[in-house]
Amino acid sequence: MSVRVRRIYDPPEPDDGVRVLVDRLWPRGVAKDAAHVDEWPKGLTPSTELRRWYHAGEGSYEEFAERYEAELTAPEAAELLDRVRDLAGEGDVTLLTASKSPEESHASVLLRLLGEA
Repeated sequence: MSVRVRRIYDPPEPDDGVRVLVDRLWPRGVAKDAAHVDEWPKGLTPSTELRRWYHAGEGSYEEFAERYEAELTAPEAAELLDRVRDLAGEGDVTLLTASKSPEESHASVLLRLLGEA
């Protein structure tokens, strides 16, 4: 089992396993059939308010990660996180994001949480 983060703009690879889009909005310029997305759990993504707050540069990545983890305790988000955790238990999972800096995005928070399972 492995979970990794990749940008959705990178071409799919054979070892991606289940490809999970973890962005709330569909990425610009990516055709749905070319993306090869298997799951798109929108309820697992940061709230619009948190996303806007973070992208406006009003806080640090650490504070964003803390707030996002708190959002992930909501019932729907927790259930979706468990679903991705189950997928990871069955095989490889690739978390896809359009973020320019995946290492400082919600995808890295998810990666860390899934690694703690």
